[in-house]
Amino acid sequence: MALLGEEQWLFCPPVPRDLEGVDIPSGLVTDLILRRLSVEGTSNIQNLSNMVKLPVPVVHAVFNILRQQQLIEVKGMVGNDYRITLSGQGRAAAAERFQISRYSGPAPVSLKAYTEAVRLQATVVEITREALRAAFSDMVVPDSLLDQLGPALIEQSSIFLYGPAGNGKSSLAERMLRVYQDAVLVPYAVEVDGQIISLYDPAVHQRVGDDDEERDPRWVVCRRPCIIVGGELTSGLLELRYDDSTGIYSAPLQMKANNGIFVIDDFGRQVMSARELLNRWIVPLDRRVDYLSLRYGLKFEIPFQVLVVFATNLNPRELADEAFLRRIHNKIHIQSVSPEAFDEIFRRVTRARKVGAAQESTAAFRELCLADGRSELRACYPNDICNILNSIARYENREPTANPEDLKRAVQLYFTD
Repeated sequence: MALLGEEQWLFCPPVPRDLEGVDIPSGLVTDLILRRLSVEGTSNIQNLSNMVKLPVPVVHAVFNILRQQQLIEVKGMVGNDYRITLSGQGRAAAAERFQISRYSGPAPVSLKAYTEAVRLQATVVEITREALRAAFSDMVVPDSLLDQLGPALIEQSSIFLYGPAGNGKSSLAERMLRVYQDAVLVPYAVEVDGQIISLYDPAVHQRVGDDDEERDPRWVVCRRPCIIVGGELTSGLLELRYDDSTGIYSAPLQMKANNGIFVIDDFGRQVMSARELLNRWIVPLDRRVDYLSLRYGLKFEIPFQVLVVFATNLNPRELADEAFLRRIHNKIHIQSVSPEAFDEIFRRVTRARKVGAAQESTAAFRELCLADGRSELRACYPNDICNILNSIARYENREPTANPEDLKRAVQLYFTD
């Protein structure tokens, strides 16, 4: 992936030079450093700077404040740096702060800065048919489908992929991220009304590049995120979650997916009902903003700059009413694959899985899949059948082959009467 050069960033937050430039309440910063110093026991200004992701001049300013308040003690010097620890009074103050929140990680950014960052980093992609062919090169995708996906990806609003199961809707959705050739900045955390919302998630945000001395260290350079959820999606995952043990909030999934893609796979089969989800997102999809609430009722606005992809094998009109479907501009029917595409998928899969297949095996397999009254070829059949062929070969302690006898055995195991 080619990262944008620093001079090309639409959003590049400067390094704060003083406590005021941090743009969050100064009391929050001092509490954070008190807690961090309590965790460290003994530390120095440079180490604290690295831990809370604030520049040395800011940490030094907080050090002066805490020293004047007699909350810290200087134990000596490490080069030109102070070796410091909490005083008895400081330990008492830190224990009091821990009752409110146990967070002692990177300092948050303000909600205003986060909102500006998301809007400035909104996806703008230039897509051609050739670029899409490259992005989906490991799939067999007809140009007719690429020509529907292209405009939908350029619009960057929402996409509804529907059609029979097993024809690659999920695989298409997962690969859409490949069209992006840039990176985005994601903050470790966001401050709202003095509360901390943890946002950066290594399980979602893939870090790239190194820290830059000219950029605020509270931001992480990441690939554009892609979150995929299936049947496990519940309403709670779309709201702020407060952790009583730490005193901080976890960002909801759509907030973590900002400036990227959010795929709802097997839409309509979630723990959360389709109607509940659609009612929850009817405003965000229309206005590009979402509303979250802190546990004491304060409601605030965040950007909803997400490409939402719904993938389902159910009838869209059974899942959503006309008002909601109108807000999803791009509805793409993923049809069963053609015989030519099916044969090419089978050839690719057998090569990749190292399953021996003679030339005549391709047509024989296609005919077996259409036997016994079956009328559609689905993209998932070759990979699924190759899994069974490999299992047969392992059971009989030999190399897997797609000969007529083994194919017939595998197909009989795979399909129900």
